[in-house]
Amino acid sequence: MSLTKVERRQRIKLRIRKTVTGTTTMPRLSVFRSNKEIYAQIIDDTKGVTLLATSSRDKDVNAKGTAIEKAEQVGKAIAEKAVKAGIEKVTFDRGGYLYHGRVKSLADGARAAGLKF
Repeated sequence: MSLTKVERRQRIKLRIRKTVTGTTTMPRLSVFRSNKEIYAQIIDDTKGVTLLATSSRDKDVNAKGTAIEKAEQVGKAIAEKAVKAGIEKVTFDRGGYLYHGRVKSLADGARAAGLKF
């Protein structure tokens, strides 16, 4: 039995979520990647609440250039919003994707703008 790409990613995502959780003091930075866009959320899992969210579709994100450049801009935008909200440390949830390409550039952008993880 072979798994589809989506089923494989869901299995990996569940395996990651066993260990990566967001608390009030250290929320979770979750990444979702579609074919065209990239989305990032900061989530408090103890309350079950999304604290902040941004994507490459938002008007305040200057999403121009290649997909990797867009992802880095989204990372910077989510980090700036988080620092304004008083969040400095997060745990990174790659969402079942490989830590490579767009996911890595989003993380690098968030680190460059002041988030620690």
